[in-house]
Amino acid sequence: MPKEDRSLLERLSDHHREGYLSLHMPGHKENVDLAPYLNTLSAGLDITELPGFDDLHDPEGVLAESMRRAAALWGSRKSFFQVNGSTGGLLAAIRAATRRGDTILMARHCHKAIYHAVELCGLNPVFLLPPVEETFGLSGSISPEMVAQALEAHPETKLVVYPSPTYDGVVSDTAGICAVAHEKTIPVLVDEAHGAHLGFSSAFPPSAVAQGADLVVASLHKMLPSLTQTAILHASGQRVPMPEVARQTGIFQSSSPSYLLMASMDGCVRLLEEQKDALFAAWTRRLETFDRLAKDLKFLRLAGHGKEAGASYPGIFALDPAKIVISTRNSALTGVELKEKLAEQYHIELEMALDHYAVAMTGLGTDDTMPETLARALLELDEAYGPAQEEPAPLEQVNQLPPRRMPLEEAARTAGGLTFLYDAMGKVCGEYIWAYPPGIPLITPGEEITTPLVQTIEKLYRAGVHLIGTRGKPPFTTAALQDEEANPTP
Repeated sequence: MPKEDRSLLERLSDHHREGYLSLHMPGHKENVDLAPYLNTLSAGLDITELPGFDDLHDPEGVLAESMRRAAALWGSRKSFFQVNGSTGGLLAAIRAATRRGDTILMARHCHKAIYHAVELCGLNPVFLLPPVEETFGLSGSISPEMVAQALEAHPETKLVVYPSPTYDGVVSDTAGICAVAHEKTIPVLVDEAHGAHLGFSSAFPPSAVAQGADLVVASLHKMLPSLTQTAILHASGQRVPMPEVARQTGIFQSSSPSYLLMASMDGCVRLLEEQKDALFAAWTRRLETFDRLAKDLKFLRLAGHGKEAGASYPGIFALDPAKIVISTRNSALTGVELKEKLAEQYHIELEMALDHYAVAMTGLGTDDTMPETLARALLELDEAYGPAQEEPAPLEQVNQLPPRRMPLEEAARTAGGLTFLYDAMGKVCGEYIWAYPPGIPLITPGEEITTPLVQTIEKLYRAGVHLIGTRGKPPFTTAALQDEEANPTP
C-alpha cells in the first residue's frame, strides 16, 4: 500500500513501532508499561451512561468519587474532570468568573483558548506584557508588581488570568499575584495546562492551587499519564460561585463524554495516590542524569539544565525542570533545524521549535533511556554545528503592543480579506496570527498591523516556524519573497 494511502490508525501504529524517543505531549510518552490502565483502554470498553457508571454532567457515583479524590490530591475545594481539554476548562472558568463587558487583566502570552473566551464572552482585555529574557529569548514571568500597577490603572478589573508554567516552562509568582489581587477581592485564574505535575515533589515548583489561585486549569495529558484531551479544573476560594463553575463546565463539554478518557483520568489520579513519591523521584533522577551528561555542551545552551542547572535568569521567577529549552543562538542551527535533525538522525521528537530555540518535554512516562539518548545527540550536533557563523543578533525586546483600533470581538466579526502583510501596514487586523505551537498570538483582531510586527512575522517565516491565522493560511510574506521561493536564483 502506498505510504500516503495508509489510514490514521496504520500511521499511528507504524510511528509507534519505529521507536522514537518521545519528548513531546502526552506525558505517558507511549509508555504503556507505566500503568495497567494505559494498555487496556480500547473500543471494547467504550460505552455510554449505563447504570453503575455514573454521569459526568450529574455525578453521584464513581465519577463523583474520582473527582473528590482529585480535589484531595491537589488540595482544591472541588475538581471537575474535563474531556474537552484545558481549552474547555478555560472557557468555562472565564465565563463563570465574568459577565459580558467586564474588564479582565490577562498576560499577552496567554494561550489562544483564553483569547477565544474573551471574544465569546465579549470581554475587554487589558494586556500584561511579560519581559523577554535576554539569553534564551523566553517570555518571562508575570510579577506581582506588574499586576498591582495594572489594577491601579484599571480598578474595574474583574479577573486576572495568566499562564504558569508557560509552554517554555516559565513559572510566575502566583502566591504574590494572588495576594495583590485578593486584596481587591479580584479572583485569579491560572492556566496551568502545562503544570498538572507541579506540587508533587520539592524538585518542582509548587502548584497554583497551593499558592491560593481561585481557579486553576491543568491538562492531565501534557505531563502526566492520561489520554490526550483530558484535563481538570480546580476551584477554590469564595470569589467565584461554585454552582456557576459547575454549570459552565457542562456548557463547554460534550454531552457524550468518552468513558475511555474518564477512565484514564481516574487511573491517573489513583496512580498518583499510590505511587507519586517513587514516580517523581525517578523522574527527578533522570533529569539530574541528563544534566550531568549534557554539561559539556559548548554552543547549544540549556535553560536551567546541563552546566546551567539551578541557574536563575532576569525576568524569570522560576523554571519548571520538566521542560528542556535548547537555545541554538550560538550554533549554526535554527531551532527548527535542530528539531528536524533530532527527528531525522536520532529518532528524537521534540515538542516545538521557533527560530532560535526548541523545547523538549519530559513527563512522568519518560524512561531511563532519555538522559543518554538526548544528551549524546545534542553533544554530537553541538560539535558538528558550532560555533555560529556570525555573532548572534541581539534578541528583540517587545516594549509595547500594537495599537488597538477596534474592540476584539467587533474586529473578529468584521468582514475582511487577506492581503500581503506589507501591503496591510497601518490597517486594522481582523484575525489572529499565531506561531503554533505555542499558540500565543502575534497580533489579535482589532490591533494595527505595524512595521515591527511584519518584520517579526517574516523573520519567523524565513526560519521555518509554522505560522497560522484564523481565516485560512494568510500570505504572511511579501509577494517578492514568495516569488523568490518559487523561482530561486540558480
